[in-house]
Amino acid sequence: MKISILTPTYNRANLLKDLYKSLINNTKYNVEIEWLIMDDGSNDETKDVVQEFISEKKIEVKYYFQQNQGKMVAINNLVLKCTGDLIIDCDSDDYFTDNAFEIIKSEYEKYKNMKDIYGLGFLKYDKNNKNMGNNFKNQKTTMFDLYFKEEENGEKAIAFFTKIRKKYKHELEENEKFVTEARMYHKMDLEYKMICINKPIMICEYREEGYSKNIKKQFKENPLGYYKYFKEIFDHNMRGVKLKKRLYVIKHYILFTYLSKVKNGGINVKGTFNKILYYLMYVPGIIKCKKF
Repeated sequence: MKISILTPTYNRANLLKDLYKSLINNTKYNVEIEWLIMDDGSNDETKDVVQEFISEKKIEVKYYFQQNQGKMVAINNLVLKCTGDLIIDCDSDDYFTDNAFEIIKSEYEKYKNMKDIYGLGFLKYDKNNKNMGNNFKNQKTTMFDLYFKEEENGEKAIAFFTKIRKKYKHELEENEKFVTEARMYHKMDLEYKMICINKPIMICEYREEGYSKNIKKQFKENPLGYYKYFKEIFDHNMRGVKLKKRLYVIKHYILFTYLSKVKNGGINVKGTFNKILYYLMYVPGIIKCKKF
């Protein structure tokens, strides 16, 4: 089997070596690897560092460059170039556990012929060997159910079946550069499910300059994509979504209708209970938006 690792990167030349070493460590499991790197307009030594990796010829490394367009465009472009059986997104500040590809290979052989599955979900740990979320509760689920019905709040690593992953892309609005990955996941959820494996394959460390550390900045710079994301949540079956999560959705829906200057946002809210919550929260929500 062959695994395609996708890494969008911007001015993180100093971080790529840990990921590279982790890929080298996993070659012992007789898995073919291609590492596709999209340099999103870096002005540091990223290209030189990657050229060193390529010259060592230990794994297949493919380097691409684009003028700065953001992480999501970088991933969309890399997906088109993949040739593996599985696709895994891995940020430049993440890397794989020493036995990651042994686990992935074993699980892939079990489920590769299932037609209703878009991929395999695994755990992510931090550098202190702590789970960045909770263990999966179900063996088979969707990303929507995982986060909105099964009370997951942490990070997961997904190995997508390439033939299915290539049918989808991250949808960006107008001149925005970022959208939450969940928008694409939820569209995949409408046709497929994910197999869940309670084993860690990836180590993650957030950086101060990363997306997760600057979420307010992302909200303000990319409001329309987030508005569309929360609007589309109402299209899903919300039976079983607890009150706390509904309030989370409606609060953010109000925020992004305000930031996107969308009129009459209430008409997009589906479900009687959701509409009641929306109108109860609207005025205090707008007041809080103005402070935001």
